[in-house]
Amino acid sequence: MKITVEQVEHVAKLARLNVGEDEKEMFAEQLSAILQYAEKLNELNTDGIEPTTHVLPLHSVTREDEVRESLPIEAVLRNAPDEEDGQFRVPAVLD
Repeated sequence: MKITVEQVEHVAKLARLNVGEDEKEMFAEQLSAILQYAEKLNELNTDGIEPTTHVLPLHSVTREDEVRESLPIEAVLRNAPDEEDGQFRVPAVLD
């Protein structure tokens, strides 16, 4: 498949990109080369190969949630710049 300069102009317009005249031809050639390479993948025999969404198997890297004791309120508020009645005190955002 060959990408035309007109197609590059159309996509550039949709993406609101300013593309120079010299760039249009360059992008048309580069995009055509990418599509030709992708077409080669269609030549591969994939019979018996199960479709996948990832090359490698995925596994969760997060730890399981554990119920633990919370920090004492004094330790939590120790570094607070301002506190009142056991809560962080922050400047008002709305009047």
